[in-house]
Amino acid sequence: MTTLAAIAALTDALDPEQLLRSGGYLLLFGIVFAESGLLVGFFLPGDSLLFVAGMAAAGSLAAGAADFNIWVVFVGVFLAAIAGDQVGYAFGTRAGPALFRRPDSRIFKQERLESAQAFFDTHGPRAIVLARFVPVVRTFCPIVAGAGSMHYATFVRYNVLGAMLWGIGVTSLGYFLGNVSLIADRVELALLAVVAVSLVPILVEVVRSRRSGAPAAEAVEAEPPR
Repeated sequence: MTTLAAIAALTDALDPEQLLRSGGYLLLFGIVFAESGLLVGFFLPGDSLLFVAGMAAAGSLAAGAADFNIWVVFVGVFLAAIAGDQVGYAFGTRAGPALFRRPDSRIFKQERLESAQAFFDTHGPRAIVLARFVPVVRTFCPIVAGAGSMHYATFVRYNVLGAMLWGIGVTSLGYFLGNVSLIADRVELALLAVVAVSLVPILVEVVRSRRSGAPAAEAVEAEPPR
């Protein structure tokens, strides 16, 4: 198989509509969980999948789509997003500095971890919420938080808030726009719009920091001595 053919096959396999048709609730929740904190989940289509899941719940997917209940989707996505970040944090706590010395492989790249570290250093604890809206960083940020010994109670608070704003927020966007024929007939354009909207929290944070004249970084609370 040529490289182009392999890329095309992977793209088809990760198509949000196809994923929902083939895997239903379980695959949806599994992908949200994996992309939220497992090293192997960074390439998964989290934002677009949530949006299309909302559309599916609104009955806007093509014939043959899974019959989704929006409340089941809300609860499942919310819990999966929280659980994924918790696992990422626990992994970061256990791996610690050794993670930053891990050699590159086909899946793991130090540059992705370093990008998440820079994002975390810039935004402090708020990064746990903001990272939800940034692909790749979303996967690595809870791991960085665990490796940096961010206070656990602080992490949990921001984790729950981020899971609600991202998981339920993006899904709701798909649900309420799913009945709009212009959106339903142009899913690809709608997904591009989701990517653009997902950048809004980051832009708001940058503008807020510049207007305040204060550094964007916020001190990360360290765990008390055990």
